[in-house]
Amino acid sequence: MAQKATIYKADVNLANMDQDIYLDQNLTIAQHPSETLQRMMLRIVAWALNANEQLTFTKGLCEEDEPELWQKNYSDEIELWIDLGTPDEKRLKKASVRSKQAILFTYSSNSANEWWKQHQNIARKYSNLAVYFVSDDTMEQLAAIAQRTMQLQFSISDGDVWLSCGDTSIQLDITCWQEATE
Repeated sequence: MAQKATIYKADVNLANMDQDIYLDQNLTIAQHPSETLQRMMLRIVAWALNANEQLTFTKGLCEEDEPELWQKNYSDEIELWIDLGTPDEKRLKKASVRSKQAILFTYSSNSANEWWKQHQNIARKYSNLAVYFVSDDTMEQLAAIAQRTMQLQFSISDGDVWLSCGDTSIQLDITCWQEATE
C-alpha cells in the first residue's frame, strides 16, 4: 500500500517591507512521503519570498510537468515558476521557456555547489532565471520548527529575512547565485 502525504497547516503572517506586501494567509501543504521536512519548509519560505494572491502550490513531486509553486495569469500563462533542488538542464530550460520568470532555490551545500559548477553556464543562458542557495544551517533550523500546525511570521526588510515560530526566530541565510535580468 502506497504511503499518503502528510498534511501540514501554516497560518502565515507576512510583512515584506522591501516590496510593500503584507499578508495573512492560511496555507495547507502536503508533504510527499519521499520529501524531507527541510524541503517542505523551504516550499513555505519560497512562497513567502514571492507571495501574492495568485501564487499557489502545485502537485510538486507528484507531477513532473509542474514546479513546486507557480503563479498563473487569467489567460493561464505561467508568470512565475518556482522550483527547488538541483534540476537537470532540461528542467532549467522548461522553467525558463514556459514562464515569464523562473526561480530556483537550491540547498545542501555539497550537492548544490557541485551542481552549480556544472550548470552555471547553462543557467546564465536564461535571463529570466534567478538562482538562490539556502544554507545547510537554515535548512536544519527550518526542519526544527516544523509542526503539523504552525503559526509562522515572516519579516523581510533590507534583504534580511526573519522567520518566527513560537519562541524561535531564525534569520534565513539565502544567497543569490544568479539574478534574473529580465
